[in-house]
Amino acid sequence: MKSLLALITLLVLPSLLSAADTPNELFQQGVDFFFAAKPKESVAAFDKLIVLAPESKPQLWQRGLSLYYAGDFKGGREQFEVHQTVNGNDVENAAWHFLCIAKGEGVEAARKVFIPIEGDSRIPMKQVHELFAGKGSEEAVLKAAEEGDGERLRNHRCYAHLYLGLFFEATGDDVKAKAHMIKAAKDFSMDHYMGRVAQVHVKIRGWE
Repeated sequence: MKSLLALITLLVLPSLLSAADTPNELFQQGVDFFFAAKPKESVAAFDKLIVLAPESKPQLWQRGLSLYYAGDFKGGREQFEVHQTVNGNDVENAAWHFLCIAKGEGVEAARKVFIPIEGDSRIPMKQVHELFAGKGSEEAVLKAAEEGDGERLRNHRCYAHLYLGLFFEATGDDVKAKAHMIKAAKDFSMDHYMGRVAQVHVKIRGWE
């Protein structure tokens, strides 16, 4: 068995990886393809990275986002579950895990295995977690986001509308989903990874 695996690796790896490919370059390719609204190509780059550096997989939450937008909800679920082992206090990971299951199996199935999170003090993550758990509300998320001023306030609003948009899309309210996601992508746009997720979302959905 080992000799067969070694032979397969010897034959397959050169076709997957060019001489110039390094883990950092493959990671950047995955990110760049995602920001270009090409999630399938992004997944392929991240998968090549995992072939080259298997130990990197638990850290690659970015791959989970790409899998979600590529429509591989089972793969996305698995990625967010393995990421949970190295990042146990992140509401966003629980939310994306929920989204993958909701898209693949339905909201009730997602709620049954919703990941409990303690200690994420970022605004408005507590209210986002409560919303996805079925215990919160749209209004509570929006109210919590109205803290601070300037770029800090803009950032809170961006996150609030991003996760409200994702939540309403997963629960079947496309009108609200679109309205919130456009606010996250345009009205309160931010140039960090999750801010750009909103921008990718509206592009993929044709909501621009």
